[in-house]
Amino acid sequence: MTDSNLPDKNLGEENSGGLKKRNKQKKSKEDAWKLDGPKDPFAMLDALPEEKQQEIQRALHLFSLGKGLPRTLEEASRRPYPFWDTQPVPKLGDDNATTHGPIEVDKVSVREEPYSLPQGFSWAPLDLGDPAVLRELCALLNENYMEEDDNTSRFDFSPEYLLWALCPPGWLPQWHCGVKVNGNQKLVGFIAAVPTNIRIYDTEKRMAQVHFLCVHKKLRSKRMTPVLIREVTRRVNMQGVYQAVYTASGVLPKPVATCRYWHRSLNPRKLIEVNFPISSLRGNMTIQRALKLNRLLEAPKTAGLRPMTRGDVKGVHMLLQGYLKKYHLAPVLSQEEVEHWLLPRENVIDTYVVENSAGVLTDFVSFYTMVSRVLNHPVHKGLKAAHSLYCVSSSTPLPDLMEDTLFLAKSKGFDVFTVLDLMENTSFLEKLKFGIGDKSLHYYLYNWRCPTIVLQVCGKMTAF
Repeated sequence: MTDSNLPDKNLGEENSGGLKKRNKQKKSKEDAWKLDGPKDPFAMLDALPEEKQQEIQRALHLFSLGKGLPRTLEEASRRPYPFWDTQPVPKLGDDNATTHGPIEVDKVSVREEPYSLPQGFSWAPLDLGDPAVLRELCALLNENYMEEDDNTSRFDFSPEYLLWALCPPGWLPQWHCGVKVNGNQKLVGFIAAVPTNIRIYDTEKRMAQVHFLCVHKKLRSKRMTPVLIREVTRRVNMQGVYQAVYTASGVLPKPVATCRYWHRSLNPRKLIEVNFPISSLRGNMTIQRALKLNRLLEAPKTAGLRPMTRGDVKGVHMLLQGYLKKYHLAPVLSQEEVEHWLLPRENVIDTYVVENSAGVLTDFVSFYTMVSRVLNHPVHKGLKAAHSLYCVSSSTPLPDLMEDTLFLAKSKGFDVFTVLDLMENTSFLEKLKFGIGDKSLHYYLYNWRCPTIVLQVCGKMTAF
């Protein structure tokens, strides 16, 4: 790692005080990084009028957009990928694969020592059973993980959501990789992996599902992201796992599948007022017309529809496993994993089952909660989105089951319902007035080569 990638040693450290006057005459780059004290740029920003703060924040955000990942394969083909060119992933210019299998064979020996971090930082174990640690992780992600390109919203993860996402059956604490500043122990970087069984075409593999790659905004020019990826890869390899699955909204080498977000308005007035990116609310759409077009059922019409209970786990597991067998890329879940991912948790995951008159479960639907903070808006402070997880139907027509689901989500205070156009979801998108969003989601496999998977035979990964 070159010197240009090394962060200033005082980043995030406390002021030591007692500096001599001659040291104050010449302000070093190191002092400019300090988070505390009267010269702190954040403190200077806070001292400005609120309107000026928002103007500066919007300008800085727009200035940084050029460094983001490309959104299309055409744009990506013109970008260099020096890090990913060293990794066992298909290259963007490669023809569609016709073979199946690992790109690199399993390693005989795995590096035992962690990868070196820039000076002033160290790897930190994260005990998610400690409420203080969980709050610190929430703060890092909520301020630095992702935000909309127009700087209008940012994810607002709850501790309960992170425990659900990061601690499924078989999770390993060492697969939660934190980076802290040596001086004040501030958490400034994170990447996580959780174990999962994935079926790719006819092959079932134990994999790591990688997510929540996050680096503090002030460190993004310091090349810390490749170190995080290498380190979580090393820790996964230490457990004898050499393949991974992950998703991204930007294009990397090389997607195995690409799908599009679609949204159904549940609170049209609010979505219009916060300028939510949904095609069905754009153009000359007035609030009154949007309210009329997006009117929902007054009550569910499917008999036997009720919330899932612990006693339903076995029946839901059977339905889901039978359903996912038709897809070329899908998780293979145990009963314990079904219980973890689908059993309802308040403000995290909702699952409803359909039980017939004989007491047999015939269908189920599930969606998880994603809350966002609305930025720079005079009225609205948050947005509550329901994201479809699985919708399995063996007796109820799928559009009817999803129409009931929209009612249930609306009744629980959600503002919008989001799905991906994979599996059988396209069967109800237009009928139920979903509008296409402005973002795609790309699926990637690490150290595995296979033919590209079309949407109709691509299954949903758990929660992401």
